[in-house]
Amino acid sequence: MKVRAAVLRQMGLPAPYAQSRPLVIDTIELAAPGAGELCVKVLAAGLCHSDLSVIDGSRPRVMPMVMGHEAVGEIVEVGADVQDFAVGDRVVFSFVPGCGHCLPCAGGRPALCEPGAKANTNGTLLSGDRRWRQQGNDLNHHLGVSAFAEHTVVSSRSAVKIDPEVPPQIAALFGCAVMTGVGAVVNTARVAPGESVAVFGLGGVGLAALIGARAAGAYPLVAVDVLPQKLALAAELGATHCVLAEPGADVVAQVREATRGGALHAIETVGSEAVLAQAYAATRRGGTTVTVGLPHPSRQFSISAVSLVAEERTVKGSYMGSCVPARDIPRFVGLYRAGRLPVDRLLTHEIALDELNEAFDRLASGAAVRQVIRFG
Repeated sequence: MKVRAAVLRQMGLPAPYAQSRPLVIDTIELAAPGAGELCVKVLAAGLCHSDLSVIDGSRPRVMPMVMGHEAVGEIVEVGADVQDFAVGDRVVFSFVPGCGHCLPCAGGRPALCEPGAKANTNGTLLSGDRRWRQQGNDLNHHLGVSAFAEHTVVSSRSAVKIDPEVPPQIAALFGCAVMTGVGAVVNTARVAPGESVAVFGLGGVGLAALIGARAAGAYPLVAVDVLPQKLALAAELGATHCVLAEPGADVVAQVREATRGGALHAIETVGSEAVLAQAYAATRRGGTTVTVGLPHPSRQFSISAVSLVAEERTVKGSYMGSCVPARDIPRFVGLYRAGRLPVDRLLTHEIALDELNEAFDRLASGAAVRQVIRFG
């Protein structure tokens, strides 16, 4: 079929993107789903810093690529050998397709799926195939999803059925921001009621971590950001203390004071090795620092090695919120519907596909939390 989609052909074009236009909205060819695959009509897709990090070149990927990875849609066609999905099902996408057979998958850690990681690196679906073509040439898939398109083809391992009553512009956010942020709190950090948490960075993932920590009963709950307006939103969402990371501010001291000696859990969502070092320094003896940010692969993180032993500190990475998507996305949706996770507060803009470049300027400047493309 012919599909309008956003194609990135070159990373690293300069901002403002409204002028350089790195994302080209074009009509391209989408092949039918193969065995174990689904064709999905995209209903809504969110803009994430992980998309921006590919656009600006800090997260290198193979080009050209059909972008987007956080989305919700409706299945319109199923390929051969698909057993658990049917036409008409509403699905949220998972940006790592868990094969179900490799050692991490067998151990209950599909976010670390080895064939899924290889497919994502190569710009293919889990099968190793590509379904996008233009003028006789293949285009690559972004994280097995490529949701900045009217329709897309994904592995059935990249889809999770959800309640169709959740509005699409909200449901889309469960595919990355909520899964990553809330998952980092409940799966990776395993925050218990009454434990202190500091969240560094209040983008979509950071604010999702904040509302996840509040739902888990964290106290005190400290929010850290460079923008006052994001701290104001964090306070509305349950932060007990807000720290403005302005030039010259002793952020570590302020967090340690708010948490009476240091946070038991620090969640870093910025993707900056300098902020990660701050988060580590702001934890107490026996504390855990969880990082979900994605810095450039060349960046290094340095800490005092002896503190890991003498203070029993822990540093943990969290990819995709350490989630099992088929388990966690429905339960996070349930918490939203019960009023425990105010995911709707993360949504700041609804846009059209043609407005993507301007929207990424807003994201890069911090003027938006989560923006969602609405299709149809």
